[in-house]
Amino acid sequence: MRGLATFWQQGDLVARSVVLLLFAMSVSAWALIVWKGWLLRRARRDIARAVPAFWDASALDDGRRRLAAIDREGLLLPLLDAATATPAAGTLATSADLDAQLTRRLRDALHRGLSHLQFGQVLLASIGSTAPFVGLFGTVWGIYHALLAITSEGSLSIEKVAGPVGEALVMTAAGIAVAVPAVLAFNVFGQWVAACEAELEGFAHDLRGMLLGARSGPGKADPERIAGHGNRG
Repeated sequence: MRGLATFWQQGDLVARSVVLLLFAMSVSAWALIVWKGWLLRRARRDIARAVPAFWDASALDDGRRRLAAIDREGLLLPLLDAATATPAAGTLATSADLDAQLTRRLRDALHRGLSHLQFGQVLLASIGSTAPFVGLFGTVWGIYHALLAITSEGSLSIEKVAGPVGEALVMTAAGIAVAVPAVLAFNVFGQWVAACEAELEGFAHDLRGMLLGARSGPGKADPERIAGHGNRG
């Protein structure tokens, strides 16, 4: 701690700015890692429970109630609401056939859900890719000032070089320490988001097939009636 305090006192505005920037990047990365880890773990558990519960329901209203009780991140329920929505007549939304309407509504709802899951991924990637270079800049800046100090004194000794250069190299280590957790979290969260995306796409595909089957299958109810019935829930 004494060495860090000395380094902070001896550093100029640029060196202190680099330290503060690395500190802010580290705090942001860890806060995001904790939050996204909790969110994605909960989303994966809820999807794994909610999808089978929905398809085990006896009716669409019952299935919607089950989704509302389990889907805490609101990923599956918007897909069901989009699939069963009834657009206002006479609009461009109803100008296409039912297949195209369902595809568009489910696609839009799916994209909104994925945006929620992917939030913060860009920040993690940015921190992981730029933190080492920020630390390297701090190292170069520190070595530059150490060499200037040695030149001004007109003599070179290991005692005069070791301290300033060692403190400057700490910047590189700090940049790597900030970047590694961000990169690892980005890769792990990317896999979790991809797994959730596959489950959501499968659920949307099955919803679309159910409603289209209600239209074309013999003895099935008309999908517009199903949509209105589901929206009342």
